[in-house]
Amino acid sequence: MSIKKEVPLAQLLEQLRQQFEQAQLFYGHGTDNPWDEAVYLVFSALGISYDEDASIMQRLVSEQELARLAPLVQQRIEKRVPVAYLVKEAWFAGYPFTVDERVLIPRSPLAELIAQEFASLVKQPPVRILDLCTGSGCIGIATALGFTQAQVELADISEAALALAELNIERHGLGSRAKAIKSDLFTALEGPYDLILSNPPYVSQTEIDDLPPEYQHEPVLGLFSEEEGLAIPLQILRHAADYLSADGVLIMEVGYSHEALSARLPDVPFLWLEFAHGGEGIFMLTAEQLRAAKAALI
Repeated sequence: MSIKKEVPLAQLLEQLRQQFEQAQLFYGHGTDNPWDEAVYLVFSALGISYDEDASIMQRLVSEQELARLAPLVQQRIEKRVPVAYLVKEAWFAGYPFTVDERVLIPRSPLAELIAQEFASLVKQPPVRILDLCTGSGCIGIATALGFTQAQVELADISEAALALAELNIERHGLGSRAKAIKSDLFTALEGPYDLILSNPPYVSQTEIDDLPPEYQHEPVLGLFSEEEGLAIPLQILRHAADYLSADGVLIMEVGYSHEALSARLPDVPFLWLEFAHGGEGIFMLTAEQLRAAKAALI
């Protein structure tokens, strides 16, 4: 970053936009263009509210603030570190979450379903909710903030991820309704749950090898699944019925593995959900459907 003297915020953002564009960065962790990436970095790093009116663009960025920003910009360009890891914060379903390299950066289309409170997908507000393979806890926590009477369990095999999920539970004041649990999928859990949400590892090694450099900063544990990405989703499918209430629902993301999963299990009646704001590879199955499909899941 070449600016050394105080400068209006708008000018700084435009220079960063140009630098990011020239560096041919990849955007997939909260933004999709260099301008929004610059805003994300600068506003988060300097503590500027996104609710400020347009006059904020004339605010002068001091030399001290520029010095604070310079190493972050350098890491974003030279090391391809995602902004969320640089500023230790990401937004999901309209809520801020603390994140770092212990967890994947929140970006699931599940946020749209959470904002709609799973309209038409659940018969009644769920009382017990499980966020399986929780990572930062964003999916379960955002859901708990929508269903204010629900108890939510955040399960993950990674102790490092769970430590961060606990920070986010505290950040959102959910200590009485949300709990982080170390569990290898369902092994340490006790149902029944009215709603199981899961964004498990579902990326094959071939896909991981082809990902842009930004994704190489994320924990492989949160991405990789054997059997061309299907091993962990299949394990969840085989056991989910045993942990759902009679009217319970499983909603799971499998991303680009959705075609392979459908081909692998042609007799399972997946309801593949559509999203107004983009995204694919998320299905819903009821407890009844899962129980009826048990023979096909062996």
